[in-house]
Amino acid sequence: MRFVSYANGEKKGLAVEVSGEWRGLNESEVGYPGDLLTLLRSGDLRRAGASLEEAPAIDLEKVRFLPPVSDPEKIICIGLNFKDHSAESGFTQPEYPTIFGRFNSSLIAHGDPILRPPVSEQLDYEGELVAIIGKAGRNVAEADALEYVAGYSIFNDASIRDYQFKAPQWTPGKNFDDTGAFGPWFVTADELPPGCEGLRLQTRLNGQVVQEASINDMVFSVAKLIAILSAFLTLKPGDIIVAGTPSGVGLARKPPLWMKDGDVCEVEIEGIGILSNPVHDHK
Repeated sequence: MRFVSYANGEKKGLAVEVSGEWRGLNESEVGYPGDLLTLLRSGDLRRAGASLEEAPAIDLEKVRFLPPVSDPEKIICIGLNFKDHSAESGFTQPEYPTIFGRFNSSLIAHGDPILRPPVSEQLDYEGELVAIIGKAGRNVAEADALEYVAGYSIFNDASIRDYQFKAPQWTPGKNFDDTGAFGPWFVTADELPPGCEGLRLQTRLNGQVVQEASINDMVFSVAKLIAILSAFLTLKPGDIIVAGTPSGVGLARKPPLWMKDGDVCEVEIEGIGILSNPVHDHK
């Protein structure tokens, strides 16, 4: 199934794709099943999807997209998960994943502007796969790990590079408000290859391809990441794992290629869709 979270005015809604059209309900309508996070936590996602298939048609041109999961307990990001990106960034490929967190306050949806802050011009793009957890797990074996994934989406881990490298911890540069583009589609895991292996990821800036790789090129697969992460924390329904970006980032180019006001950045993952965001200067 393919889901989308949206807002119609002030009301949240949830829709599912049925034969190429979207059917959904908002929270003021009878039968609204709840948002994706609620359904993931209750285990009612598939039942809710089946009920939404009978809902009225929704014109996505007339609603505002929301992040698939707007308020996850954990946003776990993985750095240096493609060898070519590690090399272009001047790092030796680590034997253990580089793990950092994002906060909910940085999240924006498909179509929302990525905001370049007034304190820096070094706004960079990073197209990434997102794995969304569907059931709680601790000390999960790699062989069983994909059973814990409810579905997949897309992320643009837009980064303020000079703030990222002000200190050994990357937290400031990865958490500016309005830089974590997420969505728009939530595609259930059964619709895609296990771990999304073999799918192509492409990032485009103003229509020009700036990143392209196979998910197979990740050093740590989705299954391996779940096994590693669950060794030290409990993964919970709705947690998202942002699985790393390939080479081609603006920081590594000569001269650097920073996103600026008026740009449009798109991240496309085969089988999932396209995440598109304009870039604006923060006023």
